[in-house]
Amino acid sequence: MNNNKLKFPFGVNKAWWITFGTIIFATFFLGMKSEDSSTGAEALALPAQESNIDKLIDKTGIKAFIEGFQELGMNEEQVAEYKAAKEEKLAAVNAAAVERKQKADEATLHKKGLLPQGVGQIIMLLVGLALIYLAIAKGFEPLLLLPIGFGGILANIPVIGMAHAAEIVTEPDGFLHIIYSMGIENGLFPLFIFMGVGAMTDFGPLLANPKTALLGAAAQFGIFTTLIGALWLSSITDLIHYNINDAAAIGIIGGADGPTSIFVASRLSPSLLGAIAVAAYSYMALVPIIQPPIMNLLTTKAERMIKMDQLRPVGKLEKISFPLIVLFMCIILLPDATPLIGCLMFGNLAKESGVVDRLSKTIQNEFINIVTILLGLSVGSKLSAEKFLSAETLGILFLGAVAFSIGTAAGVLLAKLMNKLSSKPINPLIGAAGVSAVPMAARVANKVGLDNNPQNFLLMHAMGPNVSGVIGSAVAAGILLALV
Repeated sequence: MNNNKLKFPFGVNKAWWITFGTIIFATFFLGMKSEDSSTGAEALALPAQESNIDKLIDKTGIKAFIEGFQELGMNEEQVAEYKAAKEEKLAAVNAAAVERKQKADEATLHKKGLLPQGVGQIIMLLVGLALIYLAIAKGFEPLLLLPIGFGGILANIPVIGMAHAAEIVTEPDGFLHIIYSMGIENGLFPLFIFMGVGAMTDFGPLLANPKTALLGAAAQFGIFTTLIGALWLSSITDLIHYNINDAAAIGIIGGADGPTSIFVASRLSPSLLGAIAVAAYSYMALVPIIQPPIMNLLTTKAERMIKMDQLRPVGKLEKISFPLIVLFMCIILLPDATPLIGCLMFGNLAKESGVVDRLSKTIQNEFINIVTILLGLSVGSKLSAEKFLSAETLGILFLGAVAFSIGTAAGVLLAKLMNKLSSKPINPLIGAAGVSAVPMAARVANKVGLDNNPQNFLLMHAMGPNVSGVIGSAVAAGILLALV
């Protein structure tokens, strides 16, 4: 069979019908919610205490489309009233966002580390050297830990202030602060990283076995349980103070996705960005150490030895259509996740289209390499002693480990359940790959499978939940950005 030919995938699996069914259901549901608010300011009236469901519905593209069509049936007076109410609501949302940022800036300004500045700087210099050691000697995520460690060292050099803004207007900002402002503060670098990840990702295993997407969704369970855990931890001790924004940013660590963690932290909790980024990338690097004990604990040897059926070939049309369908679903259902999903899908479309090889290869190589250097250095710039050596940072490291462990366990347990219910065998080990540490988590699942059965090759099967985990973490980020 020639897989390069365009073949329409209907009849091969039900994923396409489920996709369009979801859109139709969402359109009908939101249309029913909006039918009683068709004119004037009443169309934008909100209850005093808006529920999370209402917040999500309010942030969907479908709601915006429905409101646009409602405007067609209004007279000039109703249109003017409607637009005034819309502008008033937008102003209130912007004012709330400005207030949250001011509070975050004040908290950062008055934040003090656990140690005096000089001693703290020495400790952080050692932390930077430790990250470099892990990158070089142990091979733990060297492409990121090495520049992060080096950036941390530069940020803690006394007097020169390489990671700080200039106190006098006529003086230049620090080198690292310039990079941070250029790409992290506005969330640009994480988006570029997602573009590169998309160009290097093959969604074929996911398309060949769409139900493995559920495993990628299950692995995001750690995000929301950790959010609750962060708020609970703040309530039981006076040493740690996390607000809802901080808790949401910390929870994203459970998705094991560094760019997503940075993107959310830069929007919700800039003061914790350094600790969150280091925790996210550290636990991604420690996937081969953290995951196997959890996988072995939750599965039997017989389950780990399960051999899965060979995946079906995936046609070119499916691979080209997939990024477009995912993008349009995101636009309609969760626009807040579109920056991350959009960049991911653009990179993947460039790869799968086959007509822009120069662009695809550039995105996969030179482009993502340059962004990785700048991203690592700018994240390292947030490892200054006064920002990193605090009780909140220790809490983040603890909660990050919990989040990652819960995400791994949730994926394995759902895979066990799916194996019981499915007519085809499913090895529960692939559930651990639902966290979006691509492709390391899939490789770990494959290795554990081979340790139990030398003829059991799970890599391609594990890549399905692994790449769906990337999408899942971006969707979870969009939900948190919409709700918080």
